[in-house]
Amino acid sequence: MDDVATSPPIEARLEAYRSELIGYCYRMLGSVFEAEDAVQDTLVRAWRSFDRFEGRSTLRSWLYRIATNVCLNMLASAQQRVRPMDLGPAGSGRATDAGEPRPDQIWVGPAPDSRVLPEGADPANVVAERESIRLAFVAALQHLPPRQRAVLILREVLAWSAQEVADLLDTSVPSVNSALQRARTTIAAADTTAELHEPLDDRQKTLLTRYVKAFEAYDLDALTALLHDDATLSMPPLPLWLRGHDDIAAWMAGTGSGCRGSRLLPVVANGVPAFGQYRPRASGDGHDPWALIVLETSAGRIVAVNNFLDTTRLFPLFGLPARLG
Repeated sequence: MDDVATSPPIEARLEAYRSELIGYCYRMLGSVFEAEDAVQDTLVRAWRSFDRFEGRSTLRSWLYRIATNVCLNMLASAQQRVRPMDLGPAGSGRATDAGEPRPDQIWVGPAPDSRVLPEGADPANVVAERESIRLAFVAALQHLPPRQRAVLILREVLAWSAQEVADLLDTSVPSVNSALQRARTTIAAADTTAELHEPLDDRQKTLLTRYVKAFEAYDLDALTALLHDDATLSMPPLPLWLRGHDDIAAWMAGTGSGCRGSRLLPVVANGVPAFGQYRPRASGDGHDPWALIVLETSAGRIVAVNNFLDTTRLFPLFGLPARLG
């Protein structure tokens, strides 16, 4: 996009929409890396054809039309992104093999709030925006046909009118309303109830403080006491996932015991608490990246522990250091 620099006013006008477009494309694609690629493509296309933008719609609507077409083209040949829980029943915590890692392109991935939520958003919309980037919600979106997905996001998350969505998708208002109804039915069947990260919420602060203390001490009794009875543990790109106190504790005491002595650094992902986990180096000299842990909580308990192991890409994305000394 080097040539864009020759026209700063146009570049600045387009660039102002980058973060909200990344958020939209992330919900559509389930990967923040693909979303950033899609938005870069969108902005390049918009810059190249800006002289043909006739102002019959707002610049924002025009950019969303381009971004939607980019996403629909990407989804036409893409495999549906999933979470380990979508692939089969829960495994055993006493298993010694978590299975072969699956390719990155099949997983719903985490996203930093700072990348997918627009800066300076209306406080009245912030909660709805954050709710709509939760892992469970983004994963549920991936089960919708791509055009239904776009309709649901534009209508329910971004609060576009049915006429605006119909114009964007070159369809009719009745078709938009029908697609929205079918999408709502699918989403309603998904469990998307995890609580958002509230830094000033005393109950959540206490829960997270206890979690860090128990994890870094590797006190499994204290850790499992924080889990909901049906809590899940997953580890993309590994397909194995676990459910319940017994299996999670058994895994952490056995195959996962290499996490003993880890340190955690807090971040926020998908509107919920998260941590960069660093395991001790075999030499005993410092700690190396191991996982991005995304926690889902409800009613003062942890309902899901999502360990994303692709630290090579995720730690720089979340601004986490390459190692701890």
